Amino acid sequence: MSPAPRHVGLNALFFEPDRSAGTETYLRGLVPAMARASPDTRLTVVTTRKGAAALVADGWTDFASVVQLASDEGQRARRMLSEQVRYPVLGRRRGWDLLHSLASVAPVRTATPSVITVHDATFFRMATFNLVTTLGMRAIVRAAARRADGLIAVSEAGRRDVAEALGIPPERFEVVFNGAGRRPGGDAEAADALRARHGIAADARVVLCVAALRPHKNQALLVRALGSLPRDVVVVLAGHPEAYADELVALAADLGVADRLRVAGYVSDRELEGLYRLAACAALPTLAEGFGLPVLEALRRELPLACSDLAVLHEVGGDAPHYFDPRDPAGAARAIVAAIDAGPAPGARAQAERFTWEAAAEGTLAAYERALAGT
Repeated sequence: MSPAPRHVGLNALFFEPDRSAGTETYLRGLVPAMARASPDTRLTVVTTRKGAAALVADGWTDFASVVQLASDEGQRARRMLSEQVRYPVLGRRRGWDLLHSLASVAPVRTATPSVITVHDATFFRMATFNLVTTLGMRAIVRAAARRADGLIAVSEAGRRDVAEALGIPPERFEVVFNGAGRRPGGDAEAADALRARHGIAADARVVLCVAALRPHKNQALLVRALGSLPRDVVVVLAGHPEAYADELVALAADLGVADRLRVAGYVSDRELEGLYRLAACAALPTLAEGFGLPVLEALRRELPLACSDLAVLHEVGGDAPHYFDPRDPAGAARAIVAAIDAGPAPGARAQAERFTWEAAAEGTLAAYERALAGT
């Protein structure tokens, strides 16, 4: 096996601070852990203007170099030019040993060995962006993955799903599980302040869903389930708001449950920690997932959890969650009530603590070595 690479260029051109959801958690969990695990490996993070500013402000230059390429992450054409041309050219000029694209999209052609983490196949199964963007991403991800020297999936179920979508043998993928997300016990906003801000009555029980507000995250199921839940239950949706948020509000009005839905949108870490403490239950009704970080976040806090009956969520959550069919609102309501009534699941925190960024770093560094060795 070849020695660990001396210099890795990490593609974080996807990074929009506080908007990148699970991929931001992946970036922020994995890269510092790799720096700790392999101090002799030089890490250069290639990102956008806002991404670079955020990482520098957070002290990343203590363990990595941070390079800005695309000037504005909102300019998709410029980002794609940077990703397909400038990033691999920069790697060649600076003599990087390896390129690692952290969020599925990668340069199709590069003279430098390349590893890609493909988190999920969601955008192959459904149009999560506009049609042109979705088709473009499918073509680029498929072409880049087929040429890559190494491929990483973040779960066994994800490996099967991604391999099928890309038409690539599953054995080409290394499975490197994510670590758990935000640690419990940090600074948290007070419950009274949160109830006042979001108009939640003092005696209301909160069901918290932490996920980007996008159709495949399926928050509409929770809106439809509200009619079957006890009257004192309020659903709070925390996640970056997109056009889908307006659809959810309209649906709640049509169903007569608007008074029991709160769209919190993007929340700070402090507010999110407060919402976790306020909640009686967490719920994740997603239709598709590559890993399921919100499952681990809930389990680490020993918060009762109801979630979709998906193979990947069983892989991550084990026996701790109450599972439901993500297309059955009444079934979701029953699972939520059962989770609240049962309270914290035995072994929930232990299940979550099985997934660490230290293990993810070791697995990723090993994948680098295999890619460089051509095995």
